Amino acid sequence: MESPIRIVVGLGNPGEKYAATRHNVGFHWLDQLADTLHASFRVEAKFHGLCARATQDDTECWLLKPQTYMNASGLAVAAICRFYKIAPEQVLIVHDELDLEPGIVKLKSGGGAGGHNGLKSIIAQLSSQSFWRLRIGVGHPGNKHAVVDYVLHPPRKEEASHIEQAIDRSMRVWPLIAKGDLAAAMHQLHTRCDK
Repeated sequence: MESPIRIVVGLGNPGEKYAATRHNVGFHWLDQLADTLHASFRVEAKFHGLCARATQDDTECWLLKPQTYMNASGLAVAAICRFYKIAPEQVLIVHDELDLEPGIVKLKSGGGAGGHNGLKSIIAQLSSQSFWRLRIGVGHPGNKHAVVDYVLHPPRKEEASHIEQAIDRSMRVWPLIAKGDLAAAMHQLHTRCDK
């Protein structure tokens, strides 16, 4: 059994203009989790974001949507981790993943940033790569020069449907993640994903 997750961070960019984009899938996931747990977000200036306190089976955790824009997400994550003395291993970052097709979702611990600016910022600010990541596939445009434009646009209709299914599937393993049974969560999620 791993350490229980004490904070879940959904990555995205603030503002209506970015709300439906591929890059904001982390915000979207966190909104769904907050709805499930009947948690409501409020502005927390000292954490540079929108925060909610949530409870799952007597386990309390924080939900955070950084409002710093993607490239500075680490400022918000580091601020709340320092304040509540949360170790990187107790952090789950939910983000869009270019290397996975829409409909695929993977859970993993550690690793590099893989070119994701939000992860780069978090690694730099925490001085650690050992946080958990829930990687929600959005696909790749096929050309590295098209990536920025691609992630800042909404997914096509059929992609959006696959992404929704992946989010729903990952929501089902949340109780396992919350209590720190991440190995079981990974097994269940990846077994379902790869069928």
